[in-house]
Amino acid sequence: MTSRFEWATIDSVDPRRLADFWCGVLGYVVYEDKNGAAVEIGPDPEEPDVQRLAALRGGPAVPSIVFVRVPEAKSSVKNRVHFEICPIDTDQQTELERLLALGASETDVGQGDGRSWVVLADPEGNEFCLARSLAPGEFDL
Repeated sequence: MTSRFEWATIDSVDPRRLADFWCGVLGYVVYEDKNGAAVEIGPDPEEPDVQRLAALRGGPAVPSIVFVRVPEAKSSVKNRVHFEICPIDTDQQTELERLLALGASETDVGQGDGRSWVVLADPEGNEFCLARSLAPGEFDL
């Protein structure tokens, strides 16, 4: 028996705002919006629900993200879990500029200087890292 990673849940003061931000970052779409109390996003499903469910049962799949409304803002401590994202069609600097324009901000969690990644925060302060580019010509195995 095995399980699969279905979705990540993130507490949020404004779930729709964070959902819109992360849709812009990842190219996701909103699957469901429960009146702003919980908003689920994920990859654009290009197949009918029956086929999509069969694919989900068939093996690993990209998890969706659910933003759930909570009354309190994020505490000032560093996240214990965070996303690592990699640009797939541009260089890291161009992607950094795009993410900042979407509403991300650079942040310091004690990473120090000279790192190959950039630590950012989403509009509610949740840290994530912009890692190396996987674009053609930027990265080879």
